[in-house]
Amino acid sequence: MALPVRQQMIYWGIAALVFLAVLYLLGDVIMPFLVGGAIAYFLDPLADRLEKMGASRVLATAVIFVFLILIVVLAALIVIPLLVQQTSDLIAAAPGIFENLRGFLTERFPELINEASPIRQSLANIGETIQERGAELLQTVLSSAAGVINVLVFMVVVPVVAFYMLLDWDRMVARIDDLLPRDHAPVIRDLASRIDRTLASFIRGQGTVCLILGAFYAIALMVVGLQFGLVVGLVAGLLTFIPYVGALVGGLLAVGLALFQFWGADNWWMIIVVAAIFQVGQMIEGNVLTPKLVGSSVGLHPVWLLFSLSAFGALFGFVGLLVGVPVAAAIGVLVRYFIERYKHGLLYRGVEAQNSQDGDAD
Repeated sequence: MALPVRQQMIYWGIAALVFLAVLYLLGDVIMPFLVGGAIAYFLDPLADRLEKMGASRVLATAVIFVFLILIVVLAALIVIPLLVQQTSDLIAAAPGIFENLRGFLTERFPELINEASPIRQSLANIGETIQERGAELLQTVLSSAAGVINVLVFMVVVPVVAFYMLLDWDRMVARIDDLLPRDHAPVIRDLASRIDRTLASFIRGQGTVCLILGAFYAIALMVVGLQFGLVVGLVAGLLTFIPYVGALVGGLLAVGLALFQFWGADNWWMIIVVAAIFQVGQMIEGNVLTPKLVGSSVGLHPVWLLFSLSAFGALFGFVGLLVGVPVAAAIGVLVRYFIERYKHGLLYRGVEAQNSQDGDAD
């Protein structure tokens, strides 16, 4: 005899509470496994494509990880040292940047910023605070033995977890499918496929867009000679994961640094070039990358995505940020499913639908 709906909801509610409790209590421990699982999910279509071309799952996984390791090694040898150097230089230059900004505002708006103005004092303190806190953060990260050990463990565990999860991905999916309650298996499979399509469109597609735009911004800004261009490009690329935020934050940061570097010089027009780079990036993203890689609609509204990331990040830290997007996608799919059921039910269609059913029965 099937379990009553109320009892089933109790069991599923308990399972959800256990899941949230595990995230809260074991966040730092399970983070490498979540990252490894995300990498495996991201690479699974590529492994499937190699299998269709005749390679075994083991060979496909090995080939993918060889190329992945080569990319990581090249990044570690070329990009990361330059990124660390530019970040340190930006932290050191922060007081001078805000001092120039204060001088600019004082010259242009003397009535707004006077000696006793809170704005003047704030601008004077912001750069010093960034320098102090940034230096403390870098020193803590680099000098803390525990931090170094955690980073090393993370770098070792994540690739191992990702490799074995990618190798056994299809078997894991088959085992999970075998454990589904038989009465609800078709509905769960349908919902899972919708969630997978949403995640595939957003995470894989938007992740690729982030990588392309981040590389474009970083290379273009470095070519035009903008100081800290690599840092700005990286920030803009990462924040592109949230629609409109990457271009807005990265563009403002790049133009602000360009004003500091090129204002009053013979090549002042480079400020316009820097702004044009982000305009071109937005055109490429909106007209080429997003339609081709993400699709016109993935069911994740930017406001809902921001709320999910903020809520899960506040509750569970960095682990919450990792699970925020999948949970947002799952909730969005479930909400749309229940809306569909509601619009086909008597609660929405009312007396007319009941009379129509009675007429069909006659």
